[in-house]
Amino acid sequence: MGHPVTTNPLIIMLINMTVVFIVLVALMYMIKLIHLVDPTKPKEEPAKPVAKLAPAPVPAPAPAPPVEEEGIPSEVVAAIAAAVASCGASGQIRSIRPVNREGWKQSGRMHGIHSV
Repeated sequence: MGHPVTTNPLIIMLINMTVVFIVLVALMYMIKLIHLVDPTKPKEEPAKPVAKLAPAPVPAPAPAPPVEEEGIPSEVVAAIAAAVASCGASGQIRSIRPVNREGWKQSGRMHGIHSV
């Protein structure tokens, strides 16, 4: 009884993946069931009848597209600031400037050629 049933790694992998898949499917259905019987969900009220002579709503004017400034987008600046702050650097970031260095691209290409 102390010996394993099989030592074939493919059989063990298939058994493990099957068990994981079955557990995931069971969790999926459990979550769907919880959403169906959720007691904290607000009750839906019946729809009120709409008057037939109601004027059609006037659509709101479309907002103007945001003006993009030249330079680095604000999302990139926020990501760089967060990365610097997470490294523990103190102080103020005075400027963020893109640096065009073709050498890095060339170095990557050469590394890719020599590593093959």
